[in-house]
Amino acid sequence: MEIGRYHWMYPGSKNHQYHPVPTLGDRAGPLSSPGCFECCIKCLGGVPYASLVATILCFSGVALFCGCGHVALAGTVAILEQHFSTNASDHALLSEVIQLMQYVIYGIASFFFLYGIILLAEGFYTTSAVKELHGEFKTTACGRCISGMFVFLTYVLGVAWLGVFGFSAVPVFMFYNIWSTCEVIKSPQTNGTAGVEQICVDIRQYGIIPWNAFPGKICGSALENICNTNEFYMSYHLFIVACAGAGATVIALIHFLMILSSNWAYLKDASKMQAYQDIKAKEEQELQDIQSRSKEQLNSYT
Repeated sequence: MEIGRYHWMYPGSKNHQYHPVPTLGDRAGPLSSPGCFECCIKCLGGVPYASLVATILCFSGVALFCGCGHVALAGTVAILEQHFSTNASDHALLSEVIQLMQYVIYGIASFFFLYGIILLAEGFYTTSAVKELHGEFKTTACGRCISGMFVFLTYVLGVAWLGVFGFSAVPVFMFYNIWSTCEVIKSPQTNGTAGVEQICVDIRQYGIIPWNAFPGKICGSALENICNTNEFYMSYHLFIVACAGAGATVIALIHFLMILSSNWAYLKDASKMQAYQDIKAKEEQELQDIQSRSKEQLNSYT
């Protein structure tokens, strides 16, 4: 009898009977089942963390660029209509271009949402292919071709977003010039003097409205009032955030490009290793067949 495993009945019972006491192993719950920890580690090991970080950075950058850029463009149109170009025909072309850019922003947001998910799924596929190189999973020529296509497409998008990043810096430069001019007007050296009204900003020199637009140029206290409006303050800072979002998207695409290039190289090496293993297995099988036939012939002679 094991000590502590059985106990006797009460003394008044007729027959001395014993009942088993459950041990610690009998009380174990489902959480202590063997292999759970190993399964979790295996699942976490198959996550493409680099692709996951790049996807989050890409989504964040595109969201900042599209959201802030859309609102900033609307604020810019309001500032132009109220202060720099009171005649609607003078900035009609600019209004159409800005409206078209807002529709393009919708398309960019939708496309990169789908493209980021596809690249993340491709990262999961490549990670599984590399980690299960010596298992039953086999890489295919189609999978390697798709990986190469994503490398090329991501390179093209990265170059395009470099242009978008440079283009998004143009309104930041324009608003910074207006803001710095307003700071000069507010400075103690020029505030309250007659030279304040000679400090002007001519928005026509940037080429966004024609030279015959009226008034086109704002000076002195009127310019200071523009800088104090909510439209100017919000548009200026939103353009800065949009430019930062475009830069983050460029970094994310460069990150994706490095990941895809590395994964494509891994898949290429994996395909060569698979071909070598298949040839080696075939040669070993042929050698075994030759040896078995030789033994059969020797046995037949004896």
